[in-house]
Amino acid sequence: MFKKFFQTVDKLLGRGVIDDDLYEQLEIALIQADTNIQVAMDILEELRQIVRNEKITDVESIKERLEVLISSRLKKNRSSALNGSESTGKPIVYIFVGSNGVGKTTSIAKLAHKLQKKGHSVLLAAGDTFRAAAIDQLDSWAKTLNVPIVKSQPGGDSGAVIFDAIQSAKSKKIDYVLADTAGRQHSKTNLMNELQKVTKVAEKALGKPVDDVFLVIDAYTGQNALTQAEQYAKFAGITGLVITKLDGTSRGGAMLSICEKLNLPIKLVGTGESIDNLHRFDPEIFASNLLGS
Repeated sequence: MFKKFFQTVDKLLGRGVIDDDLYEQLEIALIQADTNIQVAMDILEELRQIVRNEKITDVESIKERLEVLISSRLKKNRSSALNGSESTGKPIVYIFVGSNGVGKTTSIAKLAHKLQKKGHSVLLAAGDTFRAAAIDQLDSWAKTLNVPIVKSQPGGDSGAVIFDAIQSAKSKKIDYVLADTAGRQHSKTNLMNELQKVTKVAEKALGKPVDDVFLVIDAYTGQNALTQAEQYAKFAGITGLVITKLDGTSRGGAMLSICEKLNLPIKLVGTGESIDNLHRFDPEIFASNLLGS
């Protein structure tokens, strides 16, 4: 991950000189990795302070401090644990939202597989009723994973599908419901209002707020990911992020910006196409990979 970024950092630090040019170029490298400008400036100002206070003279120590600064910003009172995992009330309900093409359906399948491996029962809800292909894709995954699915005909009521899925899980004592929703443009207020209704219907069926509402973001989205996250957070009550395609991009700095600006935790990351390539987010590993440590 982030090969281009850490090659740039290594090249800068390889000069062996700690000067204003080094900080400026490090800031540029962070911004090119899609870190928000203000966040990048704040990180580098903290780094300057640490270097002065600790009288650091070797560049390798700078790299170590930068890694700690990045990971600490990603942690900052945010837990990557999935909500409801310790709950005795079943089912535990996770709703996945996000634009078309970001990997919602695949992420649902990967999480279902992960939960199955831990011995949990899972039910899928095909809440993306706007696209027949989305229903078919989730249905195909349900068959592959041998898990039940609740679906409707294309054009059906998304909220009703998720409501029925929760009721079915209750009656069958199924541990988890993983619900898909229609991909929608974050700039379309009417569609975002509809998404808000879906989450409220799910809460009504569950008798309490759903355990997690995941915003799925493609790591290639870059800075636009922050704009998406801001809009979805207004309407859908986002509790955490699922970052997909993190294996093939040097632009992971946008994740720093989202965590900083919206105080949202990254909970899961997809790092490949295999069904096993979904992992709980680890800020230290992320920062280490970002800097090539």
